[in-house]
Amino acid sequence: MAIVGHVQPTVDVRELTPDELTAAWQLGRLAFGSDPQPPPQAVTPSPGRTTYGAFDAAGNLVGKAVDLHDEQWWAGRVVPAADVAGVAVAPEARGTGVARTLLRALLHGAHERGAAVSALFATTPAPYRACGWEVAGQLRTLDLPTAALPRHRPPAQLTVRGGTPADLPAVADLHQRVARHRCGLLTRSHPRFHHTDELPYDGLTLVEHHGGLVGYAGWDRGRGYGPDAVLTVEDILASTADAARALAGVLASWHSVTPTIRLTPLPGDAVSAHLPLDITREHERATWMHRPVDITRALQTRGWPTHTRGQVTFTLTDDLAEWNTGTWQLTVADGDAHLHRVTTEADLHLTVRGFALLHTSTATARTLAETGLLRHTTPDPSALDLLAAGPPAQALDYF
Repeated sequence: MAIVGHVQPTVDVRELTPDELTAAWQLGRLAFGSDPQPPPQAVTPSPGRTTYGAFDAAGNLVGKAVDLHDEQWWAGRVVPAADVAGVAVAPEARGTGVARTLLRALLHGAHERGAAVSALFATTPAPYRACGWEVAGQLRTLDLPTAALPRHRPPAQLTVRGGTPADLPAVADLHQRVARHRCGLLTRSHPRFHHTDELPYDGLTLVEHHGGLVGYAGWDRGRGYGPDAVLTVEDILASTADAARALAGVLASWHSVTPTIRLTPLPGDAVSAHLPLDITREHERATWMHRPVDITRALQTRGWPTHTRGQVTFTLTDDLAEWNTGTWQLTVADGDAHLHRVTTEADLHLTVRGFALLHTSTATARTLAETGLLRHTTPDPSALDLLAAGPPAQALDYF
């Protein structure tokens, strides 16, 4: 998407009607080079999403953006999210502030429905930074030589078998067990993750321990069996080291017909610990960004490390979500946080982008001061590191 300008356009932003979804698809197709023929779900209203459109004075659709009504795990608790997808602006309207106006309306709508945080995948970060989102990480898809995978035989207590649609609830449950103690991962409760009648990939490999699922890999076979053949692992997780080794062994068995395994590992998980990631090649990467929709909800609905205790007062400025602007006092104790407005003067002045970096544990107060995203009148701003307590946020599902 083109860089967002700051000239305020004369546009009307509202939720699109079902009859306008086809025009929105065409706008997105031009922006992203998609297939000219839209899939049925793209032009049919579906639960769990709000599509906003921007119309010029002549009534032409010149921009669109989608709010996905997701939920994210934050240290053991479910946090309502407004994940942004499909932002597109007509070429003739780029640089005039249409995207900024769209995203402001999306944030207001998300706030009204109770969202706390927002994430998006950016083709270019600049326009989203101008609207308060900040880069929090990279979703990396890697290529591995299949022959280099360890060929473990599963221990006797494990069963490795092919899965069916009937196993998908167990797969979802295992994902929840692995994801819930992390930060930023989707709960996959959104309707787009609900598959009941068929597998969402070519094959599903399961690893069970005494009948309970401890590992899975959903994969697409691809085409051919020559030197360019690739087995794409769409989803892989394990809750034990033995299960991770068993999955690696199954993937290794493809070496004679698919020389390359392509997968998107979750950093620091059991599977990553048993793959030769030092010899991977990066196939692609997607930059993801974070932003609070409502800082009170973002801090009070998430989980916090039980050993973390502290209090800090800071001033926050948020141009697009004015309800976040003000001076706040944060208190953290016993795994919970409380945030309330205060009238006292604060020594720490934080931008919304700085808040996003602290909240995702991707920066410290000192580094923010060096970037200009935090101003302080105290010698040491480290008290604001309380906002960064907990594991760093991650992303695993592209949207």
